[in-house]
Amino acid sequence: MTITIGVLALQGDVREHRAALEAAGARTVGVRRPEELAAVDGLVLPGGESTTIDKLLRIFELDEPLRARIAEGLPVYGSCAGMILLADRILGGTADQRTLGGLDVTVRRNAFGRQVDSFETDLAFAGLGPRESRAEGDGGAGTVHAVFIRAPWVEEVGPGVEVLARIPDHEAPGIPAAAAGRIVAVQQGSLLATSFHPEISGDARVHELFVRIAKG
Repeated sequence: MTITIGVLALQGDVREHRAALEAAGARTVGVRRPEELAAVDGLVLPGGESTTIDKLLRIFELDEPLRARIAEGLPVYGSCAGMILLADRILGGTADQRTLGGLDVTVRRNAFGRQVDSFETDLAFAGLGPRESRAEGDGGAGTVHAVFIRAPWVEEVGPGVEVLARIPDHEAPGIPAAAAGRIVAVQQGSLLATSFHPEISGDARVHELFVRIAKG
């Protein structure tokens, strides 16, 4: 069964997400209008600037329709800024910043620092399976190459949230010491979020996971 996954196309790395989703077997469309949102089986909120995307959602009159669809159970994957948009609670946001909500998490905006503090690392990610195995339903903790750019992290999760990946507890080159053990990927029902950008690394397995979630 081929499903249609929308990528919110207001700002951010839209093209990279669409390529990763198509590599995972989904049909993709850009979403800028409520009627486009109404036609998709799932949605990706891409990385970018969370405050800018929040303002554009209001300008394009997508914020309330999207909140309603999330409440109805629309599968949504948020990466980096998308994680912030899905969070019920934000630390370090601007005074007027709003989120779409749905994920029972507290997220700290720009937790890893500025653009110059960007880094890459390999992370154990529950449910992905090894890189060589792409079989649907493959369990276990595979390794994903994660790219962090002005990224948030999750400071607190509610009881219904599954933690999928953390920064390792030990110190590693290029990773801030304060980041050790921090949560960087979560799932709650049909909502998936990562602090990092798997679409940049060319590894589509996180998108494959989201396609499976969207298929139900």
